[in-house]
Amino acid sequence: MKPLKLMLMTIISLVISTSSVYADGHALFTTQSLTPEIALKAVTAAMAKCRAEGYQVSIAVVDRMGNLQALLRDRFAGAHTPETARGKAWTAASFRTNTSDLVEPTQSGKAQSGVRHVPGALMAGGGMLIEAAGSGVGAIGVSGAPNGIADDLCAAAGIAAIEDDITF
Repeated sequence: MKPLKLMLMTIISLVISTSSVYADGHALFTTQSLTPEIALKAVTAAMAKCRAEGYQVSIAVVDRMGNLQALLRDRFAGAHTPETARGKAWTAASFRTNTSDLVEPTQSGKAQSGVRHVPGALMAGGGMLIEAAGSGVGAIGVSGAPNGIADDLCAAAGIAAIEDDITF
């Protein structure tokens, strides 16, 4: 009798968990993502801010899934900066948070240090999540300023330039 009871409980558990997955009656969902034109507007504005501050940088914008949409490298930015900017943007999109917020909690010896081993993840300032109506729609990454704080300043300028366009 016990095996039958266990089997019945397992079946009931599966039915309940499966039905909750389809509780809204939909098997597909819709997401919002940045257009290439808005991504280009963000990288252009971030570049202008960095130039005004005297920094030669690269800026990348990725969509909500981390796919590259726009990349701009200033003429004297280091050869490493395009890939670093893309990596910062990808990290912000993937972890759904600004990369500056990941620096401290992922230090060696901390509980979250293991995420530093995720391929492609960069735990350095300069990657910022782009949100609209409380949902991530993309991310921007900046590389080449003297530090993460300066990279963040330029990234924030890129986001500010598109805020009116992405408000819905």
